[in-house]
Amino acid sequence: MKVKVISVLEDNYMYLVIEESTRDAIAVDAAVPKRLLEIIRKEDVVLRAVLTTHHHWDHARGNEELARLFPGLRVYGADERIGALTHKVTHDQELTFGAIRVRCLFTPCHTLGHMCYFMWEDGSPDAPALFSGDTLFVGGCGKFFEGTAEQMYTNLTQILGALPKETKVFCGHECTVRNLKFALKVEPENEIVKKKLVWAKQRDDEDLPTVPSTLQEEFLYNPFLRVTEEPLQKFTGKTDPVEVLRTLRTEKDNFKKPKERPNPQAMLAFDWGLFSPFLEKK
Repeated sequence: MKVKVISVLEDNYMYLVIEESTRDAIAVDAAVPKRLLEIIRKEDVVLRAVLTTHHHWDHARGNEELARLFPGLRVYGADERIGALTHKVTHDQELTFGAIRVRCLFTPCHTLGHMCYFMWEDGSPDAPALFSGDTLFVGGCGKFFEGTAEQMYTNLTQILGALPKETKVFCGHECTVRNLKFALKVEPENEIVKKKLVWAKQRDDEDLPTVPSTLQEEFLYNPFLRVTEEPLQKFTGKTDPVEVLRTLRTEKDNFKKPKERPNPQAMLAFDWGLFSPFLEKK
């Protein structure tokens, strides 16, 4: 199992997972079809399916075009709002693509239909992979757009946090430096956060991805996975883990907002697909 990390749009990641014995491939969050097709041709593979974590345009906007280009393409997801959806999946459902096994993990909160995908190959010495969309980031977690702190706590502790610690985490956005700056504010004495931030800044300067991390690493520096630790409780003034998480998310939402924010008209134009011709040239 080979994972191609593909940077698209402003800070998104989409992925191409290749079954090396058959040269079949699965795309995860196929937002920019033209870029995906370039990688498919370069790798000389056949696209068999698309796994979509959630319906937001920057994760799902390529589905319709890919379905048109590849008749019979299977598009998996948990939300009817996902474009070109052919197979609606449920929590703990397992899929098989050649030697690649996929377990669907339902993580509602960022959206109410968010699904993560845990992948492995039986008998392989390689670590399994988690495609966490906008639920779990390197050093952070997604905004609670449609859900609650209770849901995210369940997602991070009982569902994703219970996976094997060596699991590689492939998330939906490159926001590691920003996340770790917040983590350092929360835990200014955490040496692991400091080292990871230096590393992430260097990767950023070299225009290189910070994915994947591992689940084991995330528990050492990701504040949203450390809600039972004393420094986190001290920072938030809370002791109940869900309340710690809720307060952390509020603090993160208000932490160093970007100076230049897209205006509402620009965001509507993206939603309506008016920028599509320009994005396809990327």
